[in-house]
Amino acid sequence: MQSVLITGANSGIGRAAALRLASAGHRVHAAMRSLAKGEKLAKLAAEAGVDVHPVELDVGSEGSVQSAVEQVGRVDVLINNAGVGFNATTEDVDIEAAKAVFDTNYWGVIRCVQAVMPQMRERGEGHIVNVSSIAGRIAAIGQPIYSSSKWALECLSENLAQEAAYHGIRVSVIEPGVARTAILPKNVGHPEPTAYEPHYRRMLQFYAKGIQVGIPAEDVAETILHSIEDPDPRFRYTCAWGGEELPAGRERMSDAEWVALGAIEDDQEYYAEFERLFGLSLALPGGLGGDATS
Repeated sequence: MQSVLITGANSGIGRAAALRLASAGHRVHAAMRSLAKGEKLAKLAAEAGVDVHPVELDVGSEGSVQSAVEQVGRVDVLINNAGVGFNATTEDVDIEAAKAVFDTNYWGVIRCVQAVMPQMRERGEGHIVNVSSIAGRIAAIGQPIYSSSKWALECLSENLAQEAAYHGIRVSVIEPGVARTAILPKNVGHPEPTAYEPHYRRMLQFYAKGIQVGIPAEDVAETILHSIEDPDPRFRYTCAWGGEELPAGRERMSDAEWVALGAIEDDQEYYAEFERLFGLSLALPGGLGGDATS
């Protein structure tokens, strides 16, 4: 049994991972900004007959992170899962609002790593799991800030993996595609008025398709558990809809093809070219286009 600390554990992937790891016999500390947000997790844990230990932790506050880690004590596995989305093309970005995305998705990870690394270094062992996104491997249309935060997390994780290995500590990155989680229904808006309506429409079509495929958060949780217990450990683990296809497709295509994809004016032609490049159909019941995503 390992002592596991999971951030953002009150919903979505974090909650599913907390329940799955607890069912696998790990001692799970489920971190969330407010313990009041943990009612559903507690209910599901009781129904499953597993113990999950809630802890108040705000990744945006160094003091909160340090206090939570002191409360937990030994941390064998840190799972940096807390994250927020953000829709805005580059011209539409509200810079002050966008800074909050990096504060959670990037600086929040660093705060948590800094809080647990001393004890892991002292023991000469430990495991840090960073939940990134497929948006950390491919520039997600209409989401340059969210994608950039995850690209930054990928870079951080590669650096950290070398730094930590010197001290006997392992680092893993989880790169989910689209899974059905609470973050998706909340992430539907975009700045208006805008000259980039086609970009947002195509972005929402992509996520609508992923939701329709319906891969549950529990599948991502299973990947997280596998990364912890893998007898042949890797650095990267991909999962969910598009998790493998998107980075593979981007690697195959030229930069010219990537830019040309953005220049397509007709939605139907865009979706057809997207499928050719990535092998993923964006077709939904009712057909392709803006109406199908509403």
